[in-house]
Amino acid sequence: MRSVKFLGVDCVALENPFLELLVTQSVGPRVISLRLAGGENLFAELPGEGVELPGQETFNFYGGHRLWHAPENFPRTYFPDNQPVHITETAAGCVVRQDVEAESGIEKQMEIVLSAEKPQVIIHHTLINRGLWPVTCAPWAITQLKTGGVAILPQTQADSGVLPNRSLALWTYADIQSPMVHWGNRFILVEAQMTSSFKVGFPNPAGWMAYWHQDTLFVKRAKFDEHAAYFDYGSSSECYCNEQFLELETLAPIGSLEPDQAATHTEIWEVYPDVENPADEAAAAKIAEQLIS
Repeated sequence: MRSVKFLGVDCVALENPFLELLVTQSVGPRVISLRLAGGENLFAELPGEGVELPGQETFNFYGGHRLWHAPENFPRTYFPDNQPVHITETAAGCVVRQDVEAESGIEKQMEIVLSAEKPQVIIHHTLINRGLWPVTCAPWAITQLKTGGVAILPQTQADSGVLPNRSLALWTYADIQSPMVHWGNRFILVEAQMTSSFKVGFPNPAGWMAYWHQDTLFVKRAKFDEHAAYFDYGSSSECYCNEQFLELETLAPIGSLEPDQAATHTEIWEVYPDVENPADEAAAAKIAEQLIS
């Protein structure tokens, strides 16, 4: 690993012949940059952007990838991660550990594994309850991406007979008539050109979501457990968008963490160059069949 400074944040770089990642060291745990070799950062860059909460430091977005614990709640979810983290180098990447959040008793940890053979990253997101009482929560992995692209959100095609086969969760501020959202039968497409906020969540048996930006496709995979319960009306995948960034979010099932018990949620990232714009549902289906499914 080598040390670099990016957007005013101390980082370490993880590299293979295909990808470069920047993992924050002076704050975090975060992955603040992901790029194909010789390419541009796919992640949103948000220095100075954050959420002001009474009686505590600003929660800074920074941009990139972070680990939260669901369900979303003020101020618990937004405890700042502005302090240095502990980074341990491994054979294929690193382990990043945050000091225990004093307010919640939760310790956050990310193990980042960079493939040596292809543009793939595996991230194990772990929450550990260091408190004295059980905590009901779920690891929640959030990736902020640059605007100007298109998110591809797969919808189940399961034949359930006379029963419903899918559901959607919509937030108060989500305008279902937005021209930037295309409601297909196989895929929902979200154009990241919003002038207001939008969010949708759904159970995701397909186990992936994707974001296309300037001919590059970012794919994010996470296992779905059909027998488990999830927060946000059963959402294992969520997509949030505003005028500054688009988020692809995955959640682990709801669990109760006893003192010193851990829960781990794994994502697999893949990055593909030279991909055509998923301008409609047929184009998205072609991309999915060729590269993802």
